[in-house]
Amino acid sequence: MECRISVIVIPMARVNIKHLEAFTAVADLSSFRRAATALNTTQPNISARIAALEAQIGQKLMERDAGSVRLTPAGTLLLKKARSVLDAVDDFMDSAGAPGLFEGTLRLGVTEIVVHSWLGDFLSALRHSFPNVMVDLTVDLSSNLSDALFGHAIDLALQSGPFNRRTSGAVDLGGYPMVWVASPRLGAGKRVLTPDALTRFPIVTHARQTLPFQQLEKHLATERGVRFIPSTSLSACLRMSLQGLGVACLPAAMVKEEIARGTLDRLRYLWVPDDLAFMARFHAERAPVHLRRAAQLAGEVAAGYNTA
Repeated sequence: MECRISVIVIPMARVNIKHLEAFTAVADLSSFRRAATALNTTQPNISARIAALEAQIGQKLMERDAGSVRLTPAGTLLLKKARSVLDAVDDFMDSAGAPGLFEGTLRLGVTEIVVHSWLGDFLSALRHSFPNVMVDLTVDLSSNLSDALFGHAIDLALQSGPFNRRTSGAVDLGGYPMVWVASPRLGAGKRVLTPDALTRFPIVTHARQTLPFQQLEKHLATERGVRFIPSTSLSACLRMSLQGLGVACLPAAMVKEEIARGTLDRLRYLWVPDDLAFMARFHAERAPVHLRRAAQLAGEVAAGYNTA
């Protein structure tokens, strides 16, 4: 009598890309909460992905202790392999020439001068290149953006120098010259101004911790009775200038339309702070294709704006 035994093979669930994305994000950010924010999902979802990955490979990848996260020896070994897989997937999608395959959230940090110049053109170009990549936008001072970049709260910073810490990824965005302007009602735009004539008016300018303010303060250090009106908001500086509350030293790109319309006079004062030097900065060692391309795209858009 012939005896047949049927063997039913139950396929084991495979590791998927979302598991590896969660693993590398938690490893990079040392936090399940920050990883959830970066991947536009919830913390329980990230925890579930990590648990599923550990169950599938039969190894513990990380330990959670009093709010901190550290990799196990197995996690340290497999992190490089996980990055290699994700890089290969990125290369595959890039080679396919289908930008819609890229998904996720780009956490973008910019300074106000970018907002008032070419941010709209950049976001339009980015949406065309990666239609399914969402942008989470932060507008802040450059020093705060640097803290956010190194604290892994943002992925890409479009900001001005100087920079106390270097990043492994950087694209030059060009320089932005400064100009002196004032409302025509002040009558300051008809002659070459001396330091004494300039400081008869309140001076509207950047925040105290910025390089333009520090250079301006040093330049006028020997003048008496200088009245600075520093502000963390360039929009507020522009509005105060239009209202005639003082003369202002602002980026030319920000006030060129007001000068053309005659609502601001360009003053004839022969000294200005150094040009604002801008860079697109990111961490290249953990940057996916769409992030590296976004930095390059920022350079292209900024270059086109500066030559317009």
